[in-house]
Amino acid sequence: MPLVKFIKENKEIEVPHGANLRKEAIHAGINPHQGLNGFGAGINKLVNCHGFAQCGTCRVKITKGMENVSPMGFVERTRFKWPIPTPVTPGGLDPLPCMAFVGNEDTMRLACQVEVQGDIEVETGPALDLFGENFFS
Repeated sequence: MPLVKFIKENKEIEVPHGANLRKEAIHAGINPHQGLNGFGAGINKLVNCHGFAQCGTCRVKITKGMENVSPMGFVERTRFKWPIPTPVTPGGLDPLPCMAFVGNEDTMRLACQVEVQGDIEVETGPALDLFGENFFS
C-alpha cells in the first residue's frame, strides 16, 4: 500500500492504491483546506466544494513522488490557470490557487483530484510567495 507523508502535520498514512488524496487526508484527521497562508483554514474546512475541483482551497504541493500520482486533468488545469467564480469565496473569485501555482507549476495539485498510486510527500496549503522570482515575470 502506498505511503503518504504530510510534511507540515508530520504524519504518515498508508492508503489503498488509487485512493483520493483529499478523502484520505480528511479520514486521517488532516485538513487539506488551508486557505491563504493558513488564514481561513477553519471556515474552509466546512465551506468548500467537497471535492469537485471548484474552490481551490485543497491545493497541495507534491514535494516527492510526483510520478506516483495521477496526471493533472482538464478541470484541474483550468482551475489553476483561470479562476472560476464560485459561491465559496466572498468576492465570487478564488485567485488563491492561481497565485500559489506561479513557480510551482510542476508540483502544485488539488488534493481532490489526486489519485495516489505510490509513495508521496505532500505539503498542505503551500504558502503564497508574492515576492518570489517568478511571480511578477
